[in-house]
Amino acid sequence: SVRIHLMPTMNPDGYARAHEGDKQSVVGRYNAHHIDLNRNFPDHFHPRQSKHPVQKETLIVGDWIRSLPFVLSANLHNGDLLANYPYDDHKANSHAHYKEKCPDDATFIQVSKAYSFAHPTMHLGLPCPGESGGFKDGITNGAAWYSVAGGMQDYNYFHTDCFEITIEMGCTKFPLASKLHQHWVNHRPALLALIEQVHVGVKGFVSDIDGEPVPDATISVVGIDHDVHSHTAGDYYRLLSPGSYELIAAAPGYGPAS
Repeated sequence: SVRIHLMPTMNPDGYARAHEGDKQSVVGRYNAHHIDLNRNFPDHFHPRQSKHPVQKETLIVGDWIRSLPFVLSANLHNGDLLANYPYDDHKANSHAHYKEKCPDDATFIQVSKAYSFAHPTMHLGLPCPGESGGFKDGITNGAAWYSVAGGMQDYNYFHTDCFEITIEMGCTKFPLASKLHQHWVNHRPALLALIEQVHVGVKGFVSDIDGEPVPDATISVVGIDHDVHSHTAGDYYRLLSPGSYELIAAAPGYGPAS
């Protein structure tokens, strides 16, 4: 079984200003304080770089993200057709277009391809009208496309146990209502394929010698510098691409177990 949470919009102010049929403008990007909320999360690589105070919307969404044991999420955008995965930001504070790999690069590529290949055209990697290039298999590392500091995608990876990708759902920023049914038909199988990815990897329970759950145990994968944690019932979920791995569980007051 899967528990699904939906957030219709993080930016109701921007949605209210935006208009149906808008192809490529940024009218609806900013909140009422004219701040881009997807540049407003604490940035791991450059924590003092933000010029704007953290917005109320950002704080509320950040609290929500940390309050539940999310495993996988998708940040739904429009303006292109692709699946984008971490890192979004460059460690060197560069605006150059080169890949910045995260420790779970192979897993993120797998998750992104699961989405793009379940979509009828995304996996073809075709550019939007008036653009050139496109993206192989319809996926891209975020920083290789363009660097984003303070984005929600990297925030999830650094500050929670959730793996997030960003889905650019189409070339029109605000699709016409008449196009929404086809939009749904195109993306429904891809969304279901993404949800199925939550079961790819390792999941289980951490318990003590008496069978009691051990919450907040650290689950490490040897060779991958990114940990996840057990939750209230001792349950943990660790997304991984296919392969052989050694897992180590550790918690205060307990010796490590592998």
